[in-house]
Amino acid sequence: MNPVSHVFAIAAASVALLAVIEMLRRQKFRERHAFWWLLAALLSVVVSIFPETLEWASSLVGVEVPSNLVFFVSIIILFFVTVQHSSELTTLEEKTRSLAEHTALMEQRLSILSEYLGNDPRSPGK
Repeated sequence: MNPVSHVFAIAAASVALLAVIEMLRRQKFRERHAFWWLLAALLSVVVSIFPETLEWASSLVGVEVPSNLVFFVSIIILFFVTVQHSSELTTLEEKTRSLAEHTALMEQRLSILSEYLGNDPRSPGK
């Protein structure tokens, strides 16, 4: 790796790591969302500082081209991010449905109570 690309790789990985840390600090996302991004940024910093580790890891795993290992690990990390977000989306959809049902029941009770008292809750000025 030539010195310019080596410095560029270190700078890019460091910026990515600092961006994730800054988003955590500013509470743009929570720790549970940041785990996989922190892992990816830390791995990229280590590999950019010590490119031999990528070659060592690829030979250990049996991958002939080290960049293929980078792509594979990236896909795995993105898979876990997607699974985590899908899980949380399912939970939020269930909570939203439950809240909608609860709101509908409360509106029905209010309507029944208003009819019983002789007030129309939908008419302005009363």
